[in-house]
Amino acid sequence: MIDPGPDLPEHVRAVVRSVEDAERVRILLTHGHGDHAGAVQGVLERLPGTEVVGAGHPAARPLEPGEAVVTDAGSLEPVRTPGHTKDHLAFFWSDRNTLFAGDLVLGVGDTTWVGEYSGCVADYLASLDRVQALGLTRIFPAHGPDILDPLRILEAYRAHRLSRIAQVRRLREGLPSARFDELMGAVYGSEVPEGLGGAARASLQALIEYVDHHPGG
Repeated sequence: MIDPGPDLPEHVRAVVRSVEDAERVRILLTHGHGDHAGAVQGVLERLPGTEVVGAGHPAARPLEPGEAVVTDAGSLEPVRTPGHTKDHLAFFWSDRNTLFAGDLVLGVGDTTWVGEYSGCVADYLASLDRVQALGLTRIFPAHGPDILDPLRILEAYRAHRLSRIAQVRRLREGLPSARFDELMGAVYGSEVPEGLGGAARASLQALIEYVDHHPGG
């Protein structure tokens, strides 16, 4: 199973029921956020012997470069896709030209959160390049419906990020002494949903860092 999901009792029970007749269970993690990896401990308690590989959980064994995970439906190759988190992975199902993308891209919209660590914006843009080079025909995102036109979606996510970078660059050049809160208002206005102010601030800080370290573009 890839990213067993949140630590909710009924959800964990349903996940365990779905694989309880399997001869062997392996959990693959794209990253450690609670909505992806929260259920790991509950699954391990109910299914002793389950192996965890990937990123973002103390029980997960890191995958070596080029190490494929063999399943009964084909091999899954880990693809480093940092940006959303520093250790984020996607899994490439080469037999189907399909990517299990975690939170690299979503099934709706044209952006995912990028603001967790220093250097995340540059990492994210490089991850989009890395995934685009795979020549995918389908993406399974962790949130939202399947993506059947990967090239268009990857380009849309890149365009959104680049437009934010360009916006911040213009503001920094035009308002060099502007306070952070002024930049927040100029970039996001009233777009930030209630409860997501912290994430928006971290995202803006990451954009500012990128602009400051990449003055030429």
